[in-house]
Formats: sequence, C-alpha cells, structure tokens
Amino acid sequence: MKKVLRVGMAVFAWVVVTVTYWSLAYLGTSLIHMKWNLHTSDFSKGLITLFAMISLFILTSWIFSRFASPRRMDFFTMMIDALRRISKGDFNVKLTNQFKHKKDHPFGKIVESINQMAVELNQIEQMRQEFISNVSHEIQSPLASINGFSTVLKQSDLTLKEREHYLEIIETESRRLANLSDNLLKLTSIESQHHPFEPVAYRLDKQIREIILSCEPQWVDKSLELDISLDEVEITADEELMSQVWINLIINSIKFTPSGDSLNIALYRRGSEAVVTIADTGMGIAEEDQEHIFERFYKVDKSRNRTLGGSGLGLSITKKIIDMHDGSIEVQSKLNEGTMFTVTLPV
Repeated sequence: MKKVLRVGMAVFAWVVVTVTYWSLAYLGTSLIHMKWNLHTSDFSKGLITLFAMISLFILTSWIFSRFASPRRMDFFTMMIDALRRISKGDFNVKLTNQFKHKKDHPFGKIVESINQMAVELNQIEQMRQEFISNVSHEIQSPLASINGFSTVLKQSDLTLKEREHYLEIIETESRRLANLSDNLLKLTSIESQHHPFEPVAYRLDKQIREIILSCEPQWVDKSLELDISLDEVEITADEELMSQVWINLIINSIKFTPSGDSLNIALYRRGSEAVVTIADTGMGIAEEDQEHIFERFYKVDKSRNRTLGGSGLGLSITKKIIDMHDGSIEVQSKLNEGTMFTVTLPV
C-alpha cells in the first residue's frame, strides 16, 4: 500500500512539474509573439514552447546544482575524512547529522551508521587493550615466581626439604601457566564462532553424575557433604562443551567451600527446560561483584583466587558455552552464607 502511494505521489509530482514548466514556457512564448507581433503556425509555436520548456528545465537544474553541489561535496568530504580516521585506528569520531530532522533520509542513515560503527570499534579496541593487559598480568606473576625460586635453587646450602618446597612452588606456578594457556585457547576458539559445535541427544543426569565422581578426590579431601538430586532428563547439546560447564561450576564450588561444609547439586525439568542448581556454603559473593563474575579475568577475591590457582576465565568460558546452547546462567549469593548457580537449558 505504501509503495503504491509513493508511486502515485511521484506520478502526481511529475505531472505538476511538467504542467508548470509547460505553462511557463507557453506564457513566455505567447508574450514574445505578442510583443514582436509574430505570426507562426500552431505547430511551430508548439515546438518553440517545447524548446523553451526544456531550456527552462535545464536552467533551473543548473541553478539548483550550483547551490546544492558544494553542500553535498562538503558532506562527502566529511564522510571520507571520518572513514579515513577510523581506518587509521582513531575511533573517536562523531559526525553531525544534519539530516536527522528528515525521517528516513539516506544520508542521515549513513551518518548514523558511521557513528555507530565508530562507537562499537572503540569498545572493541578498549576490550582488546584490557584483554592484553590482563593476560600480561596473569602471565607475569607465575613467571616471576618461577624465575625467583629457580634462582634460589642454585644456592648450595639449601636443605632437601627446602629444595622440595621450592620445586613444589615452581611446579604449581607452571600448572597455573598451563591452565591459563589452555583456558585462553578455549575462550578464543569459542568466541571465534569456528569452534566445532556437535549437538547430540544424551542423558544430562548421567553426565553430571560422572563429573561429580571424577571430582571425588577434591571433595573427599575437604570432607565435604554432598546432597545430590538428579532427575532423569535428556537434552540435545554438545556433550563435550557442556562437560566443561559442569567441571568449571563444580570445581569452583568445591574450591570456595570450607572443609567439612556441604555442597548441593540438583537437576530437574521445568516445562520445556532443564534446570541445574549448584549451591555451596562458601564465602559468598558481594552484590556489587555478582554482575561482573562472568567477565574475563574478573576475580572476586584476587588474593584468594591466586592461592587457589584461579585465572578468572572459567566462568567466562562457562557462560559462552551456555549462550551457544541458547541457555542462561544466574547467580544468587550472600557473603559468608554461600553461592548458588542456576543453569537453564532448552530440552
């Protein structure tokens, strides 16, 4: 309907312009004939009128272009300059949209698109710089420890017990570096959108139970009491990727739960969704930290995370994988009371 209306308006405008130009040309031709007392045939008069109309159209078009072209050239120059700055890495570009009062104007849309592109590229650049800074910081700390204790080991007056202690520290820091490298590769692969994604139908309750058993040395070592309630639920997902999710969440809960406390893991079906809850009685997470815990390298307690060997990437990887499956993850926590993660997945 809108298209028909636009065509109708265009035809009407064309008719009006043509009639106006013809009327002006005819009037001018008639005045000239009257002034000079010319006598010509109707056919000749019509040809002269047509020629006058075309000449009038060309003249007005030329006058209009003389006024409009410089303004249009200024607009294109402004756009080219902005794109050139963006191509050189300067994303602090904001063009003035002189067409914003004209709804759906193509030039206005171009200006808005360039401004939006500059904003998004600026955000990506800030994230890139922050990522490099965080990676450098995470690598620097274990490398400094390895270098320092390697130097100490060169001393000849160390006892066997001291040597074993320093070697253990070096081994721990080496594992931290290996884990960091592994997590970075996983995160990069998932974010690249080229990571293999092979969903299959499988029993989620069996998968979680197997992972709980694989973590047995950790929760037995801390004498944790496990309360497990897993309903029989089948989902369609990438089994390997989802395995990483449960490992990250369960290991995290074990790490931050004091010895002798309890851990609750439940799975149930809610309509067309599978819901998994993992709750601990650990130190909890402050409210202001909860909205950031899925960010890369974010650590609630940096000193404690360093002691426990965390890199700040596990929860970020977890959320990325859940997002790939069109699921969601939420956290509820209170300081000194515990934390509960709730994962919801489509069945």
